[in-house]
Amino acid sequence: MNIRMMKYKNPWLWVSELSFAESLSFVALMTLSMILYKQLGLSNSEITFYTSWLYLPWVLKPLLRPFLPVIRDKRAYVSMMQLLIGAAFGGVAFFIPSKDWLQGTLFFFWLMAFATAIHSVFGAAYYEQEPAQRRRFRVKGIYTVFHHLAIIFGQGVLVMIAGNLQVIYRNSISYSWSLVFYGVAGLFIAFWLWIHYALPGSREQTKKHQTNIREQWSDFRQVCYEFLQRPQTWLGLLFALFYIMPQGLLVRMSPLFLLDSLRNGGLGLSPQEFGFVQGTVGIIGLALGGLLGGMAIRQSGLKAWLWPMVLAFTLPDVVYVYLSHAVPTSLMVINLCVFLEQLGYGFGLTAYMSCLSYYCQGEHKNLYHSLYMSMMALGMMISGLFSGMIQTELGYKMFFVIAVVSNMVTFIVVALVRVTGDYGRKSQQV
Repeated sequence: MNIRMMKYKNPWLWVSELSFAESLSFVALMTLSMILYKQLGLSNSEITFYTSWLYLPWVLKPLLRPFLPVIRDKRAYVSMMQLLIGAAFGGVAFFIPSKDWLQGTLFFFWLMAFATAIHSVFGAAYYEQEPAQRRRFRVKGIYTVFHHLAIIFGQGVLVMIAGNLQVIYRNSISYSWSLVFYGVAGLFIAFWLWIHYALPGSREQTKKHQTNIREQWSDFRQVCYEFLQRPQTWLGLLFALFYIMPQGLLVRMSPLFLLDSLRNGGLGLSPQEFGFVQGTVGIIGLALGGLLGGMAIRQSGLKAWLWPMVLAFTLPDVVYVYLSHAVPTSLMVINLCVFLEQLGYGFGLTAYMSCLSYYCQGEHKNLYHSLYMSMMALGMMISGLFSGMIQTELGYKMFFVIAVVSNMVTFIVVALVRVTGDYGRKSQQV
């Protein structure tokens, strides 16, 4: 993107909207879809299998990068994807009360997934091209704030609204969720209208430098080949895949466990209770953990905090072993357990992202980062695909024990990581 052709606009006007819209659609794909299918009667194995495949667009996302230099008007594509996401929400809402609800909703969730992944690629093109380092940090801060607000809104507020609508409409689950998704579709129409005003123009002049997709694919293949020849690339790819993979088991199953009935070994939370526990208290813990992790690394460097963060990332998983055995009825106890687990997850995730940034150093760091994030999505997808099958066969108690033990994989890959002593400190670029 030619920065000189891009009229400056306050990042609060457009970064906030891009972050909120992208994060809200991601929450709908990865969390709301699971809650919806759980309440509509699908088994855990079916839910995790169908919804884990929705990570696939993020696995394939690096393949979209060669198109960026070719497309002149990126704002038009961002706007188009937001409209398409809104249409997908409307499609899900339309099919929920129908007899073909599973096929129809899955089709539109897939449409939403690809539109969201494309939206994130073009949105990242704006973040990456901020010319001043101070402005880049500002953009990153705004993005993070609205990312967490979107998760609270989607995973917390919307789930509570769905639960309250089920009370109002006398437990009409399909009608209640249909209204929620129609509401979000309307919200995305508002986003679409706003982005025309807020997003800086990005139409590029191409007279001086003509490019085409064939050239870009050739450059992409060359950079990927050079990437694979780098000394620590394969270790970085293994780290990106296996550090996060054990957590994929827990991420897919914990919402279903909280919602499942006591008869089935779950905690039997209502949608309103789930929205408060997982969607509000848990996300506050996640954000706080990420904030503390960032402060710790800037203060002492990644190397000093790597193993403490790994332990914080993995050991709090034990709370689900406790919850599945004790089955507490106190909402205070459940809130405390979820908060502690998410606090550790956010703290440890900081080490993961910092290690990926360490491996991304080089001339093409943005492309390297997208390749590593693709491996992260692959790890979450693979573990998620089988999580429901394992739980169905063994039950929640044994499943969470297996999830804790599987963290040994994380310990093994971290033991192979070598990071310079001062990387990540305030004087260094994380």
